Amino acid sequence: MKRGDVTYRRGPLRRRTAASLAAVLAAAALASGCGIRTTSVPVDAGAAPSRVPCRLSSSDVATRSPDSVGVTVYLVCTSQLVTVDRPVSADATGTDPLVVARALLKEVQQAPPANERRAGFTTAIPEGLRVTRARDGDPAGTVRLSSQPEDLSAEALAQLVCTYAENETLVTDGSVVLGGPGDYPPRGYLCTSQTKSRPGDLATPDAVLLN
Repeated sequence: MKRGDVTYRRGPLRRRTAASLAAVLAAAALASGCGIRTTSVPVDAGAAPSRVPCRLSSSDVATRSPDSVGVTVYLVCTSQLVTVDRPVSADATGTDPLVVARALLKEVQQAPPANERRAGFTTAIPEGLRVTRARDGDPAGTVRLSSQPEDLSAEALAQLVCTYAENETLVTDGSVVLGGPGDYPPRGYLCTSQTKSRPGDLATPDAVLLN
């Protein structure tokens, strides 16, 4: 084709561009016919399935000595609270709240042994946390800690509350009563199904103010 003194030709590049466009249109039509919608928004297929069992095999369960008893403590596994059984001395399950609270804190505070780590268990309880004596006027069963309960991480507080809630010596009217070293009054805390399933999403476990 000529325009004035200049000659225009349909070159190979122009033919290839047209062919590519036709291929794209054909692919889009085929996808539409199969009921597939194209989208530019990334699709979240969810997290990959976890291979962490959060459960100890029978061979990994600690052997209990004749003078020990089993207690239930809560550890963190895949962002949830999961129970494990630990052997403790018999006097740690008595009726003295101070003795029981200290024994259970020690169990939930220590780094999980190798068999529990293989199953995915960890603990959020800080190493320096201690149990101190209740004060005059505290409700029965009150556990005083060396840190204010609300200053602990959500997971640590949830672990402690749910572990203590398994022992009737530390439960008052259905709640675990915790206080700290300050002048704030102790509060009652509940271990609920939400506390166990999503402890890290809560500022604290469900708390009940005492009268």
